[in-house]
Amino acid sequence: MATNRREVQLDAPAAQVWDAVRDFSRVHVRVAPGFLIKNEMDQGDRVLTFYNGVVARERLVTSDDERMRLAYTAVGGRTTHHNGVIEILPDGAAKCRLVWTIDLLPNELAAAIGGMMDYAMPLIGKTLESRRA
Repeated sequence: MATNRREVQLDAPAAQVWDAVRDFSRVHVRVAPGFLIKNEMDQGDRVLTFYNGVVARERLVTSDDERMRLAYTAVGGRTTHHNGVIEILPDGAAKCRLVWTIDLLPNELAAAIGGMMDYAMPLIGKTLESRRA
């Protein structure tokens, strides 16, 4: 099983970043505009359209406010297994780290998914830092 992991240091409080990340139905607006072009909710799943035209259906697995951890899975599509986790780790009162991990099969899709994550991370960082109160 392939694993892609990306991390970004944010100049924003963990609670503020978590508030945006946990908003499962508005990720395209609050977390990753420019990476995610559209989100349509369908029976609790989010159907996302990415910057490159890829469409994916994602289902929320768990949202843990105490640990600031959100897990989701992609259903359908080209992967036979796709589990994503986003964790917000406090780093003092005014900073945090966002860690995004995706485990997937088949392994051959790891480079393409990793490339998408690389494209997303600067956009996510800019968006989450710009929301600073």
